Amino acid sequence: MKRRVNGKLRSLAVATVLLLYPTASSLAASVTEPGETVGLPNGTPAPPGLYLANEANYGCRSTSPQKTCVLVDVAFLAWSTPWTIFDGRLVFVAAGDAANVSILNTTSAAALANPFVAGILAWDLGHDWGFSYMLGGYFDVDTPTAFSSASLNQRFALSYSGNGWDLTANVIWGINFDQLTSNPQGFACPPASTAFPTNGCNPNFINLDLTATKKFGKWELGPVAFYSSDLSKPEPGYPKQSQFGLGGLIGYWFGPVVLQAYVTTNLYENNYGGRDTRLWTRVVVPIIDQPQPAGLPR
Repeated sequence: MKRRVNGKLRSLAVATVLLLYPTASSLAASVTEPGETVGLPNGTPAPPGLYLANEANYGCRSTSPQKTCVLVDVAFLAWSTPWTIFDGRLVFVAAGDAANVSILNTTSAAALANPFVAGILAWDLGHDWGFSYMLGGYFDVDTPTAFSSASLNQRFALSYSGNGWDLTANVIWGINFDQLTSNPQGFACPPASTAFPTNGCNPNFINLDLTATKKFGKWELGPVAFYSSDLSKPEPGYPKQSQFGLGGLIGYWFGPVVLQAYVTTNLYENNYGGRDTRLWTRVVVPIIDQPQPAGLPR
């Protein structure tokens, strides 16, 4: 099939496709992994098409006496439809992921994490600005690396993508339906918070992913950052967590295929027991470029 997406639109397509990455908790309170959407103009509408993507990351938190390390891999399919609602591009996404969590030289667990589905509307605001709203959810599954709750996930992104820039702020708001459970899967309540350490704690949370990169030909470079914080206490003794991370990104466009890598590290953390340093990689492959039918609003 002949491709109709030029270089600029192809890069913008990555934005909507990757807006919805669902990953494991990394032993943190956010079901959506903090930092997972940086490096992308998440507010910018993507051209219609079908996209396959994969993101993997590995890092360790300097907990004592042993480090806690997490490997996460996410694969998903996104359909940017030819339809608009209130002039916003409609996109559907389905994803699944797996994680390996280990305490060095002691124990480890590997399993699937919470699957995710979502819909998104993305608007072209003009003058290279875009805004998007996403509504989705994670399903509860009984595995060692999944959260012990289904949850609602909403995202609000604002992007400027003119002149090769990607200046983006993406706010992710998560609401867990069962904030305290009898199952400690995914994220057990910290021992200091409860007399019943076998409980699972699933607080509501907010993440902010930030991007400020610039393209130079096929290359992309720039700083990225993220912040995350608990918004609720599943029980009175729960120690609310928060963190701020900073890093740098490098990307390259191989025709229609996009590769990105970035490294992040915590500059601040509260109640995580240590600072996290992490390497991220992602690849996006457009499968089908779907022309927009004549007569539809653009």
